[in-house]
Amino acid sequence: MGKGDKKTKRGKINRGTFGARRPRIKKKPTIENKLSIDKKAIVK
Repeated sequence: MGKGDKKTKRGKINRGTFGARRPRIKKKPTIENKLSIDKKAIVK
C-alpha cells in the first residue's frame, strides 16, 4: 500500500489518474462569469 498501489488515493496522485478514491473536482462558475453573461443578455 502506498505510491505504487493503484487503489489508494496516494497511488492515484502518483500516477496522475482519477477514480473513486480521487474524483475530479469540478470548477464552479465564478461571479465575474455570471455578471458578464447577464450583461450580454441585457445588451440584446
